[in-house]
Parts: sequence; C-alpha cells; structure tokens
Amino acid sequence: MVLWPSLPCPSMHHCVFPLTSPVDNPACVCVCVCVCVCQVTHAPKLEQQGQLFGQFDEKAFLSSKQLKAGEDPYREHAFNLQESDRLGSNRTIRDTRHYRCASMTFDPDLPPTSIIITFHNEARSTLLRTIKSVLMRSPPHLIQEIILVDDFSSDRLIRSRVRGASAASASILTFLDSHCEVNTDWLQPMILRVKEDHTRVVSPIIDVISLDNFAYLAASADLRGGFDWSLHFKWEQIPIEQKMARNDPTQPIRTPVIAGGIFVMDKGWFNHLGQYDTHMDIWGGENFELSFRVWMCGGSLEILPCSRVGHVFRKRHPYDFPEGNALTYIKNSRRAAEVWMDEYKQYYYAARPSAQGKAFGSIADRLALRRKLNCNSFRWYLENVYPELKIPEQEAAYSLLKQGGLCLESHGTDSLGLAECKTTPSIPASQVWRLMKNRNTPHRILFYLQFLSITTPSYLDFCSRCRVCHKALCVQTPMRPAALHSSCLDASSWSTYFLFVVRYQCVLGKTVLCLSATKSCFTVTSAAPGT
Repeated sequence: MVLWPSLPCPSMHHCVFPLTSPVDNPACVCVCVCVCVCQVTHAPKLEQQGQLFGQFDEKAFLSSKQLKAGEDPYREHAFNLQESDRLGSNRTIRDTRHYRCASMTFDPDLPPTSIIITFHNEARSTLLRTIKSVLMRSPPHLIQEIILVDDFSSDRLIRSRVRGASAASASILTFLDSHCEVNTDWLQPMILRVKEDHTRVVSPIIDVISLDNFAYLAASADLRGGFDWSLHFKWEQIPIEQKMARNDPTQPIRTPVIAGGIFVMDKGWFNHLGQYDTHMDIWGGENFELSFRVWMCGGSLEILPCSRVGHVFRKRHPYDFPEGNALTYIKNSRRAAEVWMDEYKQYYYAARPSAQGKAFGSIADRLALRRKLNCNSFRWYLENVYPELKIPEQEAAYSLLKQGGLCLESHGTDSLGLAECKTTPSIPASQVWRLMKNRNTPHRILFYLQFLSITTPSYLDFCSRCRVCHKALCVQTPMRPAALHSSCLDASSWSTYFLFVVRYQCVLGKTVLCLSATKSCFTVTSAAPGT
C-alpha cells in the first residue's frame, strides 16, 4: 500500500479495502484522518480482480468485530449482524430489473465516477459487501476511485459527504450508503443520464435488504419519492397521468424528492448549487433541502428503473444523536422549510407544532445562496413538480373577530389584543383574520393575519398546562397575548367548526383565560387561577 508522502494513514483509519497491485500502480491516499481515498490509476481487469481480492485477508478483517457468544445480534447495528457475517462478502443476488433493461446499450465513452461511501461504526461485513458489490458489478473503467469517509469525528454524515465530494477527482459523484449491494449494470444508466444533462440528479430504484435474514427483495418500479407537510418522506405511487404517459418501463421517473443516501450528480453542478447545508447535523432532512434546491434552481430529479441498489432499511438509528434524533430532525427540516418553502412553511409548522421555538441556527448564507442562484418559488415547485401535494385546508374564512365594538387585533407581529373595531374608511389589515381548518390536524383551528403572507399562525391546540383537562384546548400563538376581558368574538360563519371546542381554561403567563364556543360566538373571558 503506497501512502501519500508526509500524510501517513493512522492505523485505525487505514483504507479498509486497499487495491494493491504493482501491475496497476494504485495508491491508497489518506486525504485526512477521516477520509481515505482508494485510487486505481488503471482499473484492474476482471481476471486481475480475483488476484486483488485474494491478497485481502477478509477473515482477519471480519474476525476482530464479530459477535461474541450470547451477544444480541441486533444491538449495535439495528440489523442481524450474525446473519450478515455468515453471508460473506460476494454473494449472488437476483437481477430485479425489468427484462427490457438487459437489452439496453450505453455510450462507450461514459465518464468515470468517484464513489463516495460515508460510514459511522458500520458493521464490517456490510461495509465490505457494499464495496465488493461495486467492484464486481460495475464496469472497471467507470470507477475512478472509491472514497471511504470514516465518520468517527464530529463532522457526521452530512458534512462528511461534503468532505468526500471535495476529495473526489472525477467529474461525476456517486453517493452510496454503507449497507448496500448494487445490482447488475446499476451504474451505466445513471452516468448516462447525467452525461446527457449535467443538471439531472438521478437515483436508482432502491430494493430492500431484510434486516433480519438479509434476503434481497425487489421494490416496486412504480414508486417515487414524496412527502407530507411535516416533511416526512414516503414512497408513493406514480400519479396515474404520469404512469399512462410512460409507454416504456425503462423510462426515467420524475420524482419530487429523493431518499437522499444513494444518487449520482455532476460534481460541478453539486458545487454550483451549494453542496449540502453543512449547518444541518448528522442525518435527516438533507434530502428535502437538496431536492428543493435542485428543482427550484434549474435542475431535475429522476429515478431510473434500470438501475437497482439494495439497501438495509433499519427500524431504529444505531448511532447516537447528541440532541436526540427528534430534535436533530426538527432542526434540519426547519432549516429546509425556512429557506425553501416561502409562505408554505406555515403548513409545515401546522403539521409539526413541536418545531415551533426550536433553535435552527443562522440561515443567512443559504438564503443568500438562493438569491444568488435566482431560484424559483415554492409555489412554482408545487405547481410544476408536486401538484399532488395539496394545501391542507378545507375552507378558509376572512372576517373580524369581535365582541361589541371591540375586535381582536394584531399589534405589529409580536403581540395581540382587543381594540376598537374600525370599519371606516376601510377595515384595517391588522383586524382581518384568516381562519382555517387543517386536514393534517383536524382538531385545530388556525388563525392567520391576512396582511402577513408569511407568518406563523395562532391556533387552538391541546394544552397540557390547562387547569381543566376534559378535551382541553389552548390558544397557542407566537404573539404576546394582552389581557382579554369578557370578549365574545363573532364567528357564526365558523360555528360548525367551533362546536367541537368545549369550555376550558389555560394559563398564559400570569393571565388565566377561559375559552368556550357555541354556535353563535367564540368567547374569551378572564378567570381567577384555580377556579
């Protein structure tokens, strides 16, 4: 193994699968203590791969991390490590592509790619199987290098991918998770699509590798990536219109979002678009941020049916999140929503109220990037990319909320209270409210100031602080509530929605408010604590 001069690889972070052969003059170059680049100057021929594999002591590599008698095989990695170790590194898997894919031909002058695999305390058998599947099922001339990012540091997955991409020397980047197995001819279709249009970001169909017995299971070829307003990723059926327009099962599938861990992208385009948001932590939400950015800033996302990669989907995360996985995901997804979703972020907060008030860091640099790239609006994204994501409102009403001559009014954007109703010469915008019921959270009535197109709503929600707990609801608002006295707010047009609200009281600061609803009015009254 030849090391880069003056940059010796620490033994604990050596290249786990060095391709060493004097014939092919490879070099294992440690770029830094957590990035190891295995470079092959001249790719080995198929007959030489066996010689290279023969030089690698797989048994010794695996034995140092094997299970001890009585250990739980799921504990450390959230999959059956005993079964993974038993399989070996070069098992045969079924070709799960449509039969027409086998007859596809590819441009002989496809450019090579840098394959970037980021891992964190990965099981050695799954990591090795990932690497060997790449080497055994990829045309050797298309692999410029395999970059293994051993994420033992505080960089974590998102920032480590950026470091791996920076170390890459090829013009096309291929990102893989460390518990995958690539299938027959997986690489050529993706490189071809990116070569034809450098703004395309392409992903394979992701087959399922069982976390229990490691059976390789074919995924449907009629799925694409989607999400709901809480930014929860989901696989969904291709819309019927798109399905009917596809007369060839090998054709690419347009997808609103990608899963995030396995995709191919032009390196120049990756850098032009701002790589990843490196203020996101560890894992989660980065696929939305990247997907929104690609679509809204001039690119496209595709899933290629003739490219298949198996992936071990786990039911829990086998690694620690310093702030907890829920808080980390909220921080990351909130950053994506704040930068890219414009006024539609209100639906994200309505669907994920726990995100309110959670710190997410500065987004000034990402907003500046969006302006620099002259990206489209999120409305454009909904209309042109994901029209199937419906606005989560059944009805909306615009009205005053009043009692006698007093109306609920916003005092700027940070407080609210009661003020004299003003109807001449016109109703002030600070007293016009948009009332909306949310499909995702049907128990909640949302209150929006109409004159603010981008705002966080006040809403009725279940409140654990309420003194009366029978179906208790609480007014949640980012504004500071002023003391409200004996106020009947006229909302007769919304009486059917208010019928479900029962009398309750809730402490807001030092003010205890009692709220109730009838068919004719929505009432806010003062109450003494403890009553």
